[in-house]
Amino acid sequence: MRDKKPQERKGIMKGLVHIYMGDGKGKTTAAIGLGVRACGRGMKVLMVQFLKSIPTGEMYSLKSLGPDFVLRRGTESGKFTWQMDRDEKNRAAAEQQELFNCAADAARNGECDLLILDEVLGAVSAGMLDREQLVSFIKNKPDKLELVLTGRIADDGLVGLADYVSEIRAVKHPAEKGIQARKGIEF
Repeated sequence: MRDKKPQERKGIMKGLVHIYMGDGKGKTTAAIGLGVRACGRGMKVLMVQFLKSIPTGEMYSLKSLGPDFVLRRGTESGKFTWQMDRDEKNRAAAEQQELFNCAADAARNGECDLLILDEVLGAVSAGMLDREQLVSFIKNKPDKLELVLTGRIADDGLVGLADYVSEIRAVKHPAEKGIQARKGIEF
């Protein structure tokens, strides 16, 4: 049996900001792990994936946690941002903005207790989302909302806004040996 929501146990729990960043594997996995933990304690989780559209193992697994764990993502483009022409980048940027707006609205409307913005830092770095819009959202997020940001690089200003910052560093990776991403492990 699930515990009552944390807000119902001892007053209202203040939501904090987490950043999982770095060039290592496992940022999304860490965010999902926190989401599964929160869901198991009766919290509603919304995970929005930016710049990710290929089918992944986690998207199938997370369906079994619905409706308490919802995953939203863009349409499949089949290209990385550096492979896109100007029109493709413009369409991708519009889609990332739509995903961000949807996430922000859901948070403001109380539709989630934990909001995971997976690879939002990459969307900002790629020029697909405005950094100041993200900063404004962090500063003005609902007080009880727990917020997770993932991506390779968070600048000092974003790090300063966070309560938790974990850097995941690549020490060794099979891609260095030419081993391609494997279904069920990397995607």
